[in-house]
Amino acid sequence: MNEEIVKVAELAVKRYAETHPRPPQVNQEQAAKMLGKSHVTVRKLIRSGIIRLNSCGDIPITEIDRVLAVKAV
Repeated sequence: MNEEIVKVAELAVKRYAETHPRPPQVNQEQAAKMLGKSHVTVRKLIRSGIIRLNSCGDIPITEIDRVLAVKAV
């Protein structure tokens, strides 16, 4: 039963991701929403080097994933 629930959940996440593609990068306000933090906190994380900007001054989505994975905030 648990395996079936996990398979259904994985399929639901996959389908959601396919229909709601994530942007390759976000601005600081979007990052704040994704991280559940204020934009001021995101600026502090950037200044401290925890979050790195790309050459355009945006935050790559991989940075958001990395921060969420290590729960650095």
